[in-house]
Amino acid sequence: MRVAAVIMAGGRGERFWPSSREDLPKQFLSFQGDQTLLQRTIRRLEGIVAPEDIWIVTREDYASLVFEQVPEVPVRQVLLEPQGRDTAPCGALAALYLHHTDPDTVMVLLPADHLVLQEDQFRATLSAAVAVAAGGDHLVTLGIQPTRPETGYGYIRVGESCVSPGDHAAYRVAAFTEKPPRERAMAYLQEGGYYWNSGIFVWRASTILGALWQHLPALMEGLSPLKAALGTEAEGEVLRTVYPSLPKISIDYGVMERAENTLVIPADFGWDDLGTWAALERVIPADGEGNIISGRVVAVETRGSVLQSMKDRLLVTFGLSDVVVVDSEDAILVADKARVSDLKAVVGRLEAEGLKQHLRRPLSLPSGSAD
Repeated sequence: MRVAAVIMAGGRGERFWPSSREDLPKQFLSFQGDQTLLQRTIRRLEGIVAPEDIWIVTREDYASLVFEQVPEVPVRQVLLEPQGRDTAPCGALAALYLHHTDPDTVMVLLPADHLVLQEDQFRATLSAAVAVAAGGDHLVTLGIQPTRPETGYGYIRVGESCVSPGDHAAYRVAAFTEKPPRERAMAYLQEGGYYWNSGIFVWRASTILGALWQHLPALMEGLSPLKAALGTEAEGEVLRTVYPSLPKISIDYGVMERAENTLVIPADFGWDDLGTWAALERVIPADGEGNIISGRVVAVETRGSVLQSMKDRLLVTFGLSDVVVVDSEDAILVADKARVSDLKAVVGRLEAEGLKQHLRRPLSLPSGSAD
């Protein structure tokens, strides 16, 4: 059985500005330890996916970052999107390549910018998902045990038990639920049987392509010229021609919410999607005042805040609570911690104000560190 991992590494990471920039999004930054999120994603696949079966889908703009950070991934297996079209075209593109060599390849599709704290438990859960996907025409996803009434995630409601690979049980998906208001999220926690949608999927290449043809035929029709060009000199040019016209849609909405052969394996391995600066509080130990501090920072009468100094300059805060302060090479962000999920609005304002140069790295800003 061949198992291949497809890592989606094309996101822009706008809600981590000013660390994340247009030319250095968060998947290429390190938030904990020396390895970047992309490098950590590859590391936790060890023992499940052979190094030669790692694939990365990213934007053409990020090709040099990928080759710099993960030179062990063959150049042929770094698929370059001319522009971002969301996760359904991304997954379909990779599935075509895998199907071209082995239709029964078990494909693991996962984001590059999530954090997993318990990597051994992750591997055990993913191995169970691979076994389920290899054994039938199933579209398998991992559902994360919720720990709070999170309104920023989608939820999965489990149905009847289907199969039990080892110590893990797979359930039929009863329903996918969009990001709920807080009251409904609280009800999900109290009722039980609901899990966060991790965005991690496992299926055979032939299975997902069949589902894509059934539920997103326009997408597959658009990719048909590429299928015919795989392995030829025209492959790259055909991709650049057809890809921008593909429908922009997520694999969740386009396939998973419509298909009937979906299964979920409940999981609990210290997962976080690191969606905002405030998420660092869940994965990095705080000081005695509840602050997450990195760099040269002196926090005086400051509580419950995320404070980052990204250069040798001293950052001092006094009399603050529940804020995010990020000092970078060319910009300083000071934000209400409760509002950082809306940071895309700041990026839009900078563009409108003619300050787009601050959305890219200054020449002196190093690659690969958010500290």
